[in-house]
Amino acid sequence: MLKEQPFYFRASMILFMLVLIGFILFVGADIIVPFAFAVLLSILLIPITSVLERRGLGRINAITISILLAVLFIGGVIYFLSSQILSFMDDVPVMRKRIAELVLMVQKELQARFGISVREQTSYLNSATGSGTGIVGNTVLSLKDTLFVLTLLPIYSFLILYYRTMIKKFLLDVFKHHNKDRVEEVLAESRGVIQNYMLGLLIEMGIVALINFIGFQIVGIEYAVFLAVFAAVLNLIPYIGMLIASIFCALVTLTTSPNPADAIWALVVLWVVQFIDNNFLMPKIVGSKVKINALITILGVLIGGALCGISGTFLSIPGIAILKVIFERVDELKPWGMLLSDNITSNKPSRIYAKITSIRRKHPPVAGITVENSTQPPAAK
Repeated sequence: MLKEQPFYFRASMILFMLVLIGFILFVGADIIVPFAFAVLLSILLIPITSVLERRGLGRINAITISILLAVLFIGGVIYFLSSQILSFMDDVPVMRKRIAELVLMVQKELQARFGISVREQTSYLNSATGSGTGIVGNTVLSLKDTLFVLTLLPIYSFLILYYRTMIKKFLLDVFKHHNKDRVEEVLAESRGVIQNYMLGLLIEMGIVALINFIGFQIVGIEYAVFLAVFAAVLNLIPYIGMLIASIFCALVTLTTSPNPADAIWALVVLWVVQFIDNNFLMPKIVGSKVKINALITILGVLIGGALCGISGTFLSIPGIAILKVIFERVDELKPWGMLLSDNITSNKPSRIYAKITSIRRKHPPVAGITVENSTQPPAAK
């Protein structure tokens, strides 16, 4: 029997593996990100492909039809977003002029209150925005990466669906014979978690976009459709996305509306929708499928964005969900699964428990009678 390694050795190996995995993700993001999106899309298309295959269409025809449906859906979403963005970009010069007027107004107010001259404020502003060219370059690079992913996505998805039986058999045969049942259980549960999570996100995004649109229409905000969909898409990035959406929607409303108070109403709409989403939509649609605590969620989104860009922020939560399923099925990794979950065991008793305990202390049960049977008469001696 092998001697267990000391803790410092195991901790060092874990840190080394984490650094190695992060380095591989950072260096190979151009290869890993399209493949990861293709895996998610393939998992979503497995039910449709299976139904078509049972109808006698054959594997190739069934996969082709499934991917065509997915491409049409994704293409429709991209076309809708593009049309909204183009109509929004037509008024950018007017918005830029309005922003310049607002900046000048704020500069004069700062000069009157704090004695900072407009020239000094302008120099501070130029130094803060000196990386504007880099931001534009990163945006163009992100668009190029998006087109690259969209090109490889159907190819990867087709091959994954076509060879899915062989891939599953490979994963089962890699592990020892007595672990095959556990591996098959992990694969089945991971597929179910991803399917429920992705479908839940799509449903949640549609509902959030609709509620945002209704709220913006009631307030009378311009570009209600664009801002509603934009906020709903950013809402897919937990916690951080809604903060960015709130700032963007407030700035757009401030520059397009004659009444500055409309920007505050836009924030109110977004915050009310966020409250409804966090307390009603997310627990019912998404939260019951993937239970990951908020700390790991934020860290995962930030690390995914740092390693793989915007794509990493969207892939981080499904990746953590799969890791959680694997960790909870392997005895040696169960502590890590507990770290990812949102099940919190508090040392402080609940009010109901405290009330029951105080009642028991005041009225202890009669000797020989259990608590569960305390309502029944004692047995005759």
